[in-house]
Amino acid sequence: MLRPWDLRIVLSRDAAQPAYLQIAGALIEAIRRGRLAPGSALPGTRELASKIGVNRKTVQQSYDELIAQGWLTAEATRGTFVSALLPNIEPAPTAKLPSRPQQDFPLRRAPPDLPYLGPEPGMLTFDDGAPDTRLMPADMVARTYRRALLENSQANRLGYGDPRGTILLREAVAAMLRADRGLHCGPENICITRGSQMAIFLSARLLAQPGDAIAFETLSYPPAREAFRAAGAKIISIAMDEHGLNPDALEQACQRDNVRAIYVTPHHQFPTTVVLPPERRIRLAALAEQYNFAIVEDDYDHEFHFSHRPLLPLASAHGFGRLLYIGSLSKLLSPSLRIGYLVGTKALIDRAAAEVMMIDRQGDPVTEATAAELMTTGALKSHARKVLRIYAARRECLARQLREAFADKVSFSLPQGGLALWVNFDPSIDLETLAQAARRHLVALTPGQAFATNGHPPAGARLGFGSLNEPELAEAANRLRKALPL
Repeated sequence: MLRPWDLRIVLSRDAAQPAYLQIAGALIEAIRRGRLAPGSALPGTRELASKIGVNRKTVQQSYDELIAQGWLTAEATRGTFVSALLPNIEPAPTAKLPSRPQQDFPLRRAPPDLPYLGPEPGMLTFDDGAPDTRLMPADMVARTYRRALLENSQANRLGYGDPRGTILLREAVAAMLRADRGLHCGPENICITRGSQMAIFLSARLLAQPGDAIAFETLSYPPAREAFRAAGAKIISIAMDEHGLNPDALEQACQRDNVRAIYVTPHHQFPTTVVLPPERRIRLAALAEQYNFAIVEDDYDHEFHFSHRPLLPLASAHGFGRLLYIGSLSKLLSPSLRIGYLVGTKALIDRAAAEVMMIDRQGDPVTEATAAELMTTGALKSHARKVLRIYAARRECLARQLREAFADKVSFSLPQGGLALWVNFDPSIDLETLAQAARRHLVALTPGQAFATNGHPPAGARLGFGSLNEPELAEAANRLRKALPL
């Protein structure tokens, strides 16, 4: 075995990690590899400091750190030693062994099948309908957040709290849902979540067991599909037409399978943006009663409606007996402010709170207090009116740019709301090939295959316009046109 003072410790002067931690890490590695056996004496701090080329205090700091962690022990008159309580490890042989590929620890399930369009330098992205965070009233939010932080700190409200969320925000959300969306609910019916995706994940945890049949439209929201699939559910694909969900196809599925629940986005169908007509909403609720399944209604962008007053949610007419309602505040401000909500019966919300206790215990009381004040003062509603006009203009801009760039190679209907267009491309255009070519021209999009629940790729793509301003939309459409010479 090498004597301790023969160990080579080379420090990186450019590393962010301080020198004493680098020394400590090198000593731990030597112990783990058996080069320093339990009970081995370490060199004095002056000697080791001289060999490494550092101040003696730096070595002493390393020793103190390892003594505190239990790797080393110190004896007043004898020096510093590797702890005798550590297991004895035979040092690795010096002869070079054949290398073996490192094996990953086996995981219990396959990774979720989710598209991801992350930010890249110079890339313009047609996302799935994200807002423009540059429009967030940052000064107002910052002032409100600072006030909430100080008030909650002084009142000792920054510790553990209600996993359903702060009462102020639940009351504010309930008041908004009653006034604007006709929902009969109170704070006891609401669980605040970290974005709508967490609410979807909770819904899957509450509703699905392995083998349960969960219905999704032929085209649907991939993270929702994968959340239920991760719970062990069997995904049942339900046919759609130009009006959205086909109730007859759903009834046929119920006759074939014991459908446990259906996930729907009736306000602006994801990804096609179609609004589900009233007669189909009534039929959907009737089928839920007849075949005893739950409805998960994801109202992910209710605030963004450009023409007449939007249809009220299913939950406003049919209550929460067999319906879970999901919404979000993140799109109004910023996706980084993770605030969504799950609405249901009190028993369901209490059960959801128990799940929250296992996931992240609770949300951020300061962010929730900030959102509550923005809602109760009317600031959030005022901001919504302002950005709605901007997003309406961007919708028109993208539609105009696509018509000019692609002529008869694309078709779409101008959506009544939301922050994206569903664009159908000529069948001669391979969308996967287009997406790959587009990236080379620094514009990103997600082909419709990502949204398919039946494995059949549609000839369309969801192009978000909210996060790009009008000059960016024009440039993105131009780059996309260059990616496919016509």
